[in-house]
Amino acid sequence: MKIAIPKETIHFEKRVALIPNMVQELTKLGCAVLFENDAGAEAGFPDDVYKNVQFYSNVKNLYQDADVILKVQPPHEQDIGNYKKYSIIVGFLFPSWNPKALAALRDHHITSFAIENIPRISRAQTMDALSSQATVSGYKSVLMAANFSTRFFPMLTTAAGTIKPTHVLVIGAGVAGLQAISTAKRLGAIVSAYDIRAAAREQVESLGAKMINIDLQGEASGGYARELSGDEIKKQQMILSDALKKAEVVITTALIPGKPAPKIITQSMVELMLPGAIIIDIAAEAGGNCELTQADKTINHHGVIIHGPINLPSMIPQDASNMYSRNLVNFVKLFIKEGTLALNWDDDILAQSVLTHEGMIKHQLARELIEGKQSCHME
Repeated sequence: MKIAIPKETIHFEKRVALIPNMVQELTKLGCAVLFENDAGAEAGFPDDVYKNVQFYSNVKNLYQDADVILKVQPPHEQDIGNYKKYSIIVGFLFPSWNPKALAALRDHHITSFAIENIPRISRAQTMDALSSQATVSGYKSVLMAANFSTRFFPMLTTAAGTIKPTHVLVIGAGVAGLQAISTAKRLGAIVSAYDIRAAAREQVESLGAKMINIDLQGEASGGYARELSGDEIKKQQMILSDALKKAEVVITTALIPGKPAPKIITQSMVELMLPGAIIIDIAAEAGGNCELTQADKTINHHGVIIHGPINLPSMIPQDASNMYSRNLVNFVKLFIKEGTLALNWDDDILAQSVLTHEGMIKHQLARELIEGKQSCHME
Protein backbone atom coordinates (compact mmCIF):
# COMPACT_ATOMS: atom_id res chain seq x y z
CA MET A 1 0.00 0.00 0.00
CA LYS A 2 1.47 3.33 -1.12
CA ILE A 3 0.44 6.57 0.59
CA ALA A 4 1.23 9.82 -1.23
CA ILE A 5 1.48 13.40 -0.01
CA PRO A 6 1.43 16.04 -2.77
CA LYS A 7 2.40 19.67 -2.31
CA GLU A 8 -0.58 21.94 -1.70
CA THR A 9 -1.01 24.26 -4.67
CA ILE A 10 -3.58 26.81 -3.44
CA HIS A 11 -1.59 30.02 -3.09
CA PHE A 12 -2.39 30.69 0.59
CA GLU A 13 -1.91 27.12 1.83
CA LYS A 14 1.34 26.37 3.70
CA ARG A 15 0.29 23.26 5.63
CA VAL A 16 1.31 19.72 4.75
CA ALA A 17 -0.70 16.55 5.33
CA LEU A 18 2.12 14.53 6.91
CA ILE A 19 4.92 15.70 9.20
CA PRO A 20 8.24 13.80 9.49
CA ASN A 21 7.50 12.28 12.90
CA MET A 22 4.34 10.60 11.58
CA VAL A 23 5.97 8.79 8.67
CA GLN A 24 6.93 5.88 10.90
CA GLU A 25 3.29 5.47 11.96
CA LEU A 26 2.41 4.68 8.35
CA THR A 27 5.40 2.44 7.73
CA LYS A 28 4.38 0.44 10.83
CA LEU A 29 1.11 -0.23 9.02
CA GLY A 30 3.09 -1.81 6.18
CA CYS A 31 2.81 1.21 3.89
CA ALA A 32 5.33 2.94 1.66
CA VAL A 33 5.26 6.75 1.88
CA LEU A 34 5.61 8.88 -1.26
CA PHE A 35 6.22 12.64 -1.25
CA GLU A 36 6.21 15.34 -3.86
CA ASN A 37 9.39 17.42 -3.60
CA ASP A 38 9.06 20.37 -1.20
CA ALA A 39 5.59 19.31 -0.04
CA GLY A 40 6.44 20.24 3.54
CA ALA A 41 8.84 23.11 2.95
CA GLU A 42 6.44 25.99 3.64
CA ALA A 43 5.33 24.35 6.88
CA GLY A 44 8.94 24.23 8.09
CA PHE A 45 9.66 20.63 7.03
CA PRO A 46 12.20 20.57 4.16
CA ASP A 47 12.74 17.32 2.27
CA ASP A 48 15.92 16.42 4.14
CA VAL A 49 14.06 16.01 7.47
CA TYR A 50 11.86 13.27 6.04
CA LYS A 51 13.27 9.77 6.38
CA ASN A 52 12.18 6.53 4.71
CA VAL A 53 10.11 8.25 2.03
CA GLN A 54 10.34 8.25 -1.76
CA PHE A 55 10.38 11.68 -3.41
CA TYR A 56 8.82 12.62 -6.75
CA SER A 57 9.55 15.67 -8.85
CA ASN A 58 6.59 14.94 -11.15
CA VAL A 59 3.24 15.03 -9.36
CA LYS A 60 1.48 13.06 -12.12
CA ASN A 61 3.83 10.16 -11.53
CA LEU A 62 3.16 10.47 -7.80
CA TYR A 63 -0.58 10.21 -8.35
CA GLN A 64 -0.24 7.24 -10.67
CA ASP A 65 1.72 5.31 -8.05
CA ALA A 66 -0.48 6.23 -5.10
CA ASP A 67 -3.08 3.95 -3.53
CA VAL A 68 -3.99 6.59 -0.91
CA ILE A 69 -3.55 10.36 -1.21
CA LEU A 70 -3.48 12.58 1.88
CA LYS A 71 -4.24 16.27 1.38
CA VAL A 72 -5.13 19.43 3.24
CA GLN A 73 -7.15 21.38 0.67
CA PRO A 74 -9.68 19.84 -1.76
CA PRO A 75 -8.17 18.50 -5.01
CA HIS A 76 -8.33 20.41 -8.25
CA GLU A 77 -10.69 18.88 -10.79
CA GLN A 78 -7.86 18.55 -13.34
CA ASP A 79 -5.66 16.67 -10.85
CA ILE A 80 -8.33 14.03 -10.20
CA GLY A 81 -7.99 12.83 -13.78
CA ASN A 82 -4.39 11.85 -12.97
CA TYR A 83 -5.35 9.75 -9.94
CA LYS A 84 -5.09 5.99 -10.20
CA LYS A 85 -8.50 4.39 -10.62
CA TYR A 86 -9.93 3.02 -7.34
CA SER A 87 -7.42 4.97 -5.27
CA ILE A 88 -8.43 6.76 -2.05
CA ILE A 89 -8.18 10.42 -1.09
CA VAL A 90 -8.50 11.77 2.46
CA GLY A 91 -8.64 15.45 3.38
CA PHE A 92 -10.86 18.51 3.64
CA LEU A 93 -13.13 18.14 0.60
CA PHE A 94 -16.06 20.56 1.19
CA PRO A 95 -18.28 19.18 -1.61
CA SER A 96 -20.78 22.06 -1.50
CA TRP A 97 -17.94 24.41 -2.47
CA ASN A 98 -16.45 22.02 -5.03
CA PRO A 99 -19.27 20.23 -6.88
CA LYS A 100 -17.23 19.70 -10.05
CA ALA A 101 -14.43 18.03 -8.09
CA LEU A 102 -16.99 15.82 -6.34
CA ALA A 103 -18.44 14.72 -9.68
CA ALA A 104 -14.92 14.01 -10.98
CA LEU A 105 -14.14 11.85 -7.93
CA ARG A 106 -17.29 9.86 -8.63
CA ASP A 107 -16.64 9.52 -12.36
CA HIS A 108 -13.03 8.39 -11.85
CA HIS A 109 -14.07 5.76 -9.28
CA ILE A 110 -12.08 7.39 -6.49
CA THR A 111 -12.99 6.59 -2.88
CA SER A 112 -12.99 9.91 -1.05
CA PHE A 113 -13.24 10.65 2.65
CA ALA A 114 -14.10 14.18 3.83
CA ILE A 115 -12.26 14.67 7.09
CA GLU A 116 -14.71 17.45 8.01
CA ASN A 117 -17.57 14.92 8.08
CA ILE A 118 -16.06 12.72 10.77
CA PRO A 119 -18.74 12.37 13.49
CA ARG A 120 -18.12 14.03 16.83
CA ILE A 121 -18.06 10.90 18.94
CA SER A 122 -15.57 9.93 21.64
CA ARG A 123 -13.80 7.34 19.51
CA ALA A 124 -13.17 9.90 16.76
CA GLN A 125 -11.69 12.67 18.90
CA THR A 126 -8.14 11.93 17.76
CA MET A 127 -9.31 12.31 14.13
CA ASP A 128 -11.26 15.55 14.59
CA ALA A 129 -9.44 17.85 12.21
CA LEU A 130 -12.14 20.51 12.37
CA SER A 131 -11.40 20.93 16.07
CA SER A 132 -7.63 20.80 15.76
CA GLN A 133 -7.57 23.46 13.06
CA ALA A 134 -10.19 25.59 14.83
CA THR A 135 -7.83 25.68 17.81
CA VAL A 136 -5.24 27.33 15.59
CA SER A 137 -7.80 29.79 14.20
CA GLY A 138 -8.99 30.88 17.63
CA TYR A 139 -5.45 31.48 18.85
CA LYS A 140 -4.30 33.34 15.77
CA SER A 141 -7.42 35.53 15.61
CA VAL A 142 -6.60 37.11 18.97
CA LEU A 143 -2.98 37.77 18.03
CA MET A 144 -4.23 39.35 14.83
CA ALA A 145 -6.63 41.55 16.81
CA ALA A 146 -3.77 42.61 19.10
CA ASN A 147 -1.77 43.65 16.04
CA PHE A 148 -4.64 45.75 14.70
CA SER A 149 -5.43 47.28 18.07
CA THR A 150 -4.25 50.74 19.08
CA ARG A 151 -4.33 49.66 22.74
CA PHE A 152 -2.64 47.25 25.14
CA PHE A 153 -4.65 44.15 26.00
CA PRO A 154 -3.61 43.94 29.71
CA MET A 155 -3.98 46.50 32.44
CA LEU A 156 -0.67 48.27 33.01
CA THR A 157 0.29 50.34 36.02
CA THR A 158 3.10 52.68 35.08
CA ALA A 159 4.74 55.88 36.26
CA ALA A 160 2.73 57.60 33.54
CA GLY A 161 -0.55 56.30 34.94
CA THR A 162 -2.74 53.23 34.72
CA ILE A 163 -3.76 51.74 31.39
CA LYS A 164 -7.13 49.99 31.50
CA PRO A 165 -7.41 46.50 29.97
CA THR A 166 -9.06 45.96 26.61
CA HIS A 167 -12.61 44.58 26.52
CA VAL A 168 -12.85 41.59 24.18
CA LEU A 169 -16.11 39.98 23.06
CA VAL A 170 -16.00 36.49 21.53
CA ILE A 171 -19.09 35.43 19.57
CA GLY A 172 -19.35 31.67 19.25
CA ALA A 173 -17.91 29.46 21.96
CA GLY A 174 -17.00 26.38 19.98
CA VAL A 175 -13.41 25.17 19.77
CA ALA A 176 -12.17 28.32 18.01
CA GLY A 177 -14.10 30.60 20.32
CA LEU A 178 -12.88 28.90 23.48
CA GLN A 179 -9.30 29.13 22.28
CA ALA A 180 -9.84 32.81 21.48
CA ILE A 181 -11.19 33.37 25.00
CA SER A 182 -8.25 31.56 26.54
CA THR A 183 -5.70 33.48 24.46
CA ALA A 184 -7.30 36.87 25.14
CA LYS A 185 -7.33 36.10 28.87
CA ARG A 186 -3.64 35.17 28.76
CA LEU A 187 -2.95 38.54 27.16
CA GLY A 188 -4.73 40.21 30.07
CA ALA A 189 -7.96 41.34 28.42
CA ILE A 190 -11.40 41.45 30.06
CA VAL A 191 -13.34 38.86 28.09
CA SER A 192 -17.04 38.21 27.59
CA ALA A 193 -18.59 35.65 25.26
CA TYR A 194 -21.84 34.75 23.59
CA ASP A 195 -23.16 31.46 22.25
CA ILE A 196 -26.70 30.20 21.61
CA ARG A 197 -25.83 26.75 22.96
CA ALA A 198 -26.68 26.34 26.65
CA ALA A 199 -23.81 23.88 27.09
CA ALA A 200 -21.29 26.62 26.29
CA ARG A 201 -21.85 28.55 29.52
CA GLU A 202 -19.86 26.22 31.77
CA GLN A 203 -16.92 26.13 29.35
CA VAL A 204 -16.87 29.91 28.92
CA GLU A 205 -17.00 30.60 32.64
CA SER A 206 -14.35 27.95 33.37
CA LEU A 207 -11.94 30.08 31.31
CA GLY A 208 -12.70 33.18 33.36
CA ALA A 209 -14.92 34.92 30.83
CA LYS A 210 -18.38 36.38 31.40
CA MET A 211 -21.23 34.74 29.48
CA ILE A 212 -23.73 37.10 27.87
CA ASN A 213 -27.13 35.68 28.69
CA ILE A 214 -29.77 35.44 25.96
CA ASP A 215 -32.66 33.11 26.72
CA LEU A 216 -32.35 31.02 23.56
CA GLN A 217 -31.93 27.28 23.14
CA GLY A 218 -30.04 27.02 19.89
CA GLU A 219 -28.32 23.66 20.04
CA ALA A 220 -28.71 21.14 17.22
CA SER A 221 -27.62 17.51 16.99
CA GLY A 222 -23.93 16.77 17.40
CA GLY A 223 -23.41 19.76 19.68
CA TYR A 224 -23.52 22.29 16.83
CA ALA A 225 -25.58 25.47 16.73
CA ARG A 226 -28.80 25.52 14.71
CA GLU A 227 -30.25 28.25 12.53
CA LEU A 228 -32.36 30.78 14.44
CA SER A 229 -35.84 31.96 13.54
CA GLY A 230 -36.52 35.57 12.59
CA ASP A 231 -37.82 36.45 16.06
CA GLU A 232 -34.85 34.75 17.71
CA ILE A 233 -32.44 36.72 15.53
CA LYS A 234 -34.08 40.00 16.55
CA LYS A 235 -33.77 39.08 20.21
CA GLN A 236 -30.15 38.10 19.73
CA GLN A 237 -29.28 41.35 17.97
CA MET A 238 -30.94 43.49 20.63
CA ILE A 239 -28.89 41.95 23.44
CA LEU A 240 -25.66 41.84 21.46
CA SER A 241 -25.99 45.50 20.45
CA ASP A 242 -25.48 46.50 24.08
CA ALA A 243 -22.42 44.27 24.38
CA LEU A 244 -20.94 45.59 21.14
CA LYS A 245 -21.18 49.18 22.37
CA LYS A 246 -18.65 48.34 25.09
CA ALA A 247 -16.38 45.98 23.14
CA GLU A 248 -13.05 47.20 21.82
CA VAL A 249 -12.23 43.88 20.13
CA VAL A 250 -14.76 41.39 18.75
CA ILE A 251 -13.84 37.89 17.55
CA THR A 252 -16.63 36.15 15.62
CA THR A 253 -16.44 32.38 15.12
CA ALA A 254 -20.04 31.20 14.58
CA LEU A 255 -20.49 28.54 11.91
CA ILE A 256 -23.25 26.08 11.00
CA PRO A 257 -21.95 22.95 9.20
CA GLY A 258 -22.84 22.89 5.52
CA LYS A 259 -24.46 26.34 5.56
CA PRO A 260 -23.37 29.96 5.14
CA ALA A 261 -22.18 31.62 8.34
CA PRO A 262 -25.03 33.26 10.27
CA LYS A 263 -25.18 37.05 10.01
CA ILE A 264 -24.99 38.11 13.65
CA ILE A 265 -23.59 41.64 13.43
CA THR A 266 -25.48 44.07 11.19
CA GLN A 267 -24.20 47.32 9.74
CA SER A 268 -26.30 49.30 12.21
CA MET A 269 -24.77 47.34 15.09
CA VAL A 270 -21.27 48.14 13.81
CA GLU A 271 -22.17 51.82 13.74
CA LEU A 272 -22.91 51.66 17.49
CA MET A 273 -19.39 50.46 18.27
CA LEU A 274 -16.56 52.54 19.68
CA PRO A 275 -14.25 54.35 17.25
CA GLY A 276 -11.11 52.24 16.86
CA ALA A 277 -12.92 48.99 17.71
CA ILE A 278 -11.88 45.88 15.79
CA ILE A 279 -13.84 42.92 14.44
CA ILE A 280 -11.89 39.81 13.43
CA ASP A 281 -14.40 37.64 11.57
CA ILE A 282 -12.94 34.16 11.26
CA ALA A 283 -16.13 32.95 9.59
CA ALA A 284 -15.22 35.13 6.59
CA GLU A 285 -14.66 32.19 4.24
CA ALA A 286 -18.26 31.07 4.83
CA GLY A 287 -19.68 34.55 4.25
CA GLY A 288 -18.86 36.08 7.62
CA ASN A 289 -20.77 36.72 10.85
CA CYS A 290 -20.76 40.46 10.18
CA GLU A 291 -22.71 41.62 7.15
CA LEU A 292 -19.91 44.05 6.27
CA THR A 293 -17.17 41.39 6.24
CA GLN A 294 -15.26 40.84 3.02
CA ALA A 295 -13.16 37.69 2.82
CA ASP A 296 -9.41 38.35 2.81
CA LYS A 297 -9.94 42.11 3.13
CA THR A 298 -9.73 44.76 5.83
CA ILE A 299 -12.27 47.58 5.75
CA ASN A 300 -12.86 50.66 7.89
CA HIS A 301 -16.52 51.45 8.53
CA HIS A 302 -17.13 54.61 10.57
CA GLY A 303 -13.85 54.07 12.40
CA VAL A 304 -14.43 50.36 13.10
CA ILE A 305 -11.90 47.96 11.54
CA ILE A 306 -13.44 44.78 10.12
CA HIS A 307 -10.98 42.12 9.03
CA GLY A 308 -12.01 38.91 7.25
CA PRO A 309 -9.01 36.56 7.34
CA ILE A 310 -9.02 33.34 5.35
CA ASN A 311 -7.28 30.10 6.25
CA LEU A 312 -5.95 31.14 9.63
CA PRO A 313 -4.45 27.67 10.31
CA SER A 314 -2.08 28.17 7.39
CA MET A 315 -0.65 31.20 9.21
CA ILE A 316 0.77 28.84 11.87
CA PRO A 317 1.59 26.03 9.44
CA GLN A 318 4.05 23.98 11.48
CA ASP A 319 1.85 23.28 14.49
CA ALA A 320 -1.32 23.22 12.40
CA SER A 321 0.30 20.54 10.21
CA ASN A 322 1.45 18.71 13.32
CA MET A 323 -2.10 18.35 14.61
CA TYR A 324 -3.69 17.73 11.22
CA SER A 325 -1.16 15.04 10.36
CA ARG A 326 -2.01 13.15 13.55
CA ASN A 327 -5.71 13.44 12.73
CA LEU A 328 -5.15 11.92 9.28
CA VAL A 329 -2.90 9.09 10.45
CA ASN A 330 -5.38 8.07 13.13
CA PHE A 331 -8.09 8.02 10.48
CA VAL A 332 -6.00 5.98 8.04
CA LYS A 333 -5.45 3.36 10.74
CA LEU A 334 -9.16 2.57 10.50
CA PHE A 335 -8.92 1.14 7.00
CA ILE A 336 -5.33 -0.04 6.49
CA LYS A 337 -4.35 -3.22 8.30
CA GLU A 338 -0.94 -4.85 7.75
CA GLY A 339 -0.42 -3.01 4.48
CA THR A 340 -3.76 -3.97 2.95
CA LEU A 341 -7.05 -2.16 2.52
CA ALA A 342 -9.74 -3.11 5.05
CA LEU A 343 -12.78 -0.87 4.55
CA ASN A 344 -15.43 -1.70 7.15
CA TRP A 345 -18.63 0.14 6.29
CA ASP A 346 -20.17 -0.86 9.62
CA ASP A 347 -17.76 1.62 11.20
CA ASP A 348 -19.72 4.84 11.74
CA ILE A 349 -16.62 6.97 11.24
CA LEU A 350 -15.97 5.60 7.76
CA ALA A 351 -19.64 5.43 6.82
CA GLN A 352 -20.34 9.04 7.73
CA SER A 353 -17.18 10.56 6.25
CA VAL A 354 -17.18 8.80 2.86
CA LEU A 355 -18.23 10.97 -0.09
CA THR A 356 -17.62 8.76 -3.12
CA HIS A 357 -17.00 5.02 -3.58
CA GLU A 358 -17.18 2.66 -6.58
CA GLY A 359 -18.50 5.32 -8.92
CA MET A 360 -21.27 6.53 -6.59
CA ILE A 361 -21.76 9.50 -4.30
CA LYS A 362 -22.45 7.87 -0.96
CA HIS A 363 -23.08 10.97 1.17
CA GLN A 364 -26.75 11.95 0.87
CA LEU A 365 -26.39 15.73 1.01
CA ALA A 366 -23.50 15.65 -1.44
CA ARG A 367 -25.49 13.38 -3.77
CA GLU A 368 -28.44 15.77 -3.71
CA LEU A 369 -26.08 18.58 -4.62
CA ILE A 370 -24.82 16.83 -7.75
CA GLU A 371 -27.61 14.48 -8.81
CA GLY A 372 -30.75 16.02 -7.32
CA LYS A 373 -33.02 14.79 -4.56
CA GLN A 374 -34.71 12.09 -6.65
CA SER A 375 -31.48 10.09 -6.88
CA CYS A 376 -31.53 9.56 -3.12
CA HIS A 377 -34.71 7.49 -3.41
CA MET A 378 -33.71 5.31 -6.37
CA GLU A 379 -31.35 2.85 -4.69
